[in-house]
Amino acid sequence: MYQLKSDFEQIYQVIRQIPVGKVATYGQVALWLGWPHGARTVGWALRALSEGTGVPWHRILNAQGRISQADAELQQELLEAEGIVFRPDGSVDLKQYHWEGPFRSAD
Repeated sequence: MYQLKSDFEQIYQVIRQIPVGKVATYGQVALWLGWPHGARTVGWALRALSEGTGVPWHRILNAQGRISQADAELQQELLEAEGIVFRPDGSVDLKQYHWEGPFRSAD
């Protein structure tokens, strides 16, 4: 069972680790936290986020590599400023830009 405030902070801690120029999906963040069905909780956490938190919310995409946030234009601008290229269909190549996660070794 989720404990909203502490769960949101765990989500934010993971998202803060995503490097510039990389993205993750809602589902990946949930899996890294051990929540196989927690993608929606990640979305709720991002919607609840206040400005000035330092959480790079724009680095989270849906499973198809597309923007799902209401502020899609801003999110795309922020990602493009980090060097992420969007395909003509509006998606991002997850194979190229996806972050392996907080638990991978640097080898």
